[in-house]
Amino acid sequence: MTVIRHEAGVPLAAAGRRFDQALAEMFPDYSRSRLTAWIKAGAATLDGRVVPPRQLLRGGEQVRLEAELETEVDSAPEAIALDIVHEDEHLLVLDKPAGLVVHPGAGNPAGTVLNALLHHDPKLAELPRGGIVHRLDKDTSGLMVVAKTLPAMTALVDMLSRHDVERQYEAVVLGSMVAGGTVDAPIGRHLGDRLRQAVRDEEDGRHAVTHYRLRERFRAHSLIQCRLETGRTHQIRVHMAHIHHPLVGDPLYGGGLRLPKGATPELAAALRGFRRQALHAERLAFTHPATGEPVAFEAARPADQQALIEALHADLAANGADED
Repeated sequence: MTVIRHEAGVPLAAAGRRFDQALAEMFPDYSRSRLTAWIKAGAATLDGRVVPPRQLLRGGEQVRLEAELETEVDSAPEAIALDIVHEDEHLLVLDKPAGLVVHPGAGNPAGTVLNALLHHDPKLAELPRGGIVHRLDKDTSGLMVVAKTLPAMTALVDMLSRHDVERQYEAVVLGSMVAGGTVDAPIGRHLGDRLRQAVRDEEDGRHAVTHYRLRERFRAHSLIQCRLETGRTHQIRVHMAHIHHPLVGDPLYGGGLRLPKGATPELAAALRGFRRQALHAERLAFTHPATGEPVAFEAARPADQQALIEALHADLAANGADED
């Protein structure tokens, strides 16, 4: 259990404000609910006195905060291997394999990235969600950043909300594209299927923007680069399906197996055997929350996606023309 200790003077500008409101501004690394609980427990005092959260301030008082950081997650540590690309005292970046769920939930109570993180560093149990600040779908591979301290977590969440984290993906989609573009379409829960998201109108959906660029064009498929401006659930998968270029292998939005006319046996086998969405988070770049320096990380394309792309190359060479 970690004990935190802080002492600070209430800013004069906080005069007339409530103690819990001022405390949240003075110590933004901790949630409002957690600070309120500490006030009620007497762990946060004002001029040496225990006061209620709604106590009005005059400005200039001395605040003392001494509290234990309680466990925020109750998941069990599990010895699951993690491919850690970078780690320091503030954060870590990992390359998640396809098939690994990020956080326990219905149907996945264990065997997740969170369980693995708690085994790797038990102190992460003291952070909300174990320091996980963003997620990847179970069958999406690639880079994730995890905070190891509350200040780092606060900073990373803030950067994500301001769209200051560069998140770049590689995807293989159906259809032979001619150019890149931008999809600007709100996303919300699908009305008929709770497992799916869908493009909705502005009143029902949340703002979502995906920029995509064509890397390679095949006979009936395209290799694209996607950059997220926002981070909605299933965003790339929904947006690419919306413009009629769903991801290869996507069980929710892909529309099933489609083989190009005259596909080589190798390509037919590769497409039939690709049982997940062909999506890989290949690059993360952001400002380090402790040093203020720009950092960037890259993860190599996974073997299954590499094999799929090689099969597409071979099919193009064998047929020598677009399917159309």
